[in-house]
Amino acid sequence: MPKLKTKSGAKKRFKITGTGKIKRKRAYKNHILTKKETKQKRRLGHKAIVSKVDEPNIRLMFPYSV
Repeated sequence: MPKLKTKSGAKKRFKITGTGKIKRKRAYKNHILTKKETKQKRRLGHKAIVSKVDEPNIRLMFPYSV
């Protein structure tokens, strides 16, 4: 059986941590930044952990993940 490929869109958007959690980028930090507060933009720069509900669907895109 051939090797399973990772979804290329998923590998650009998510990273798997050493403990097996999935990190993602926060939304609303791409454009129209002039009307957003500095505090909000700074907070949006940090990575977030994917919620437990969405995790199984994302794991299907990474066939060799933990």
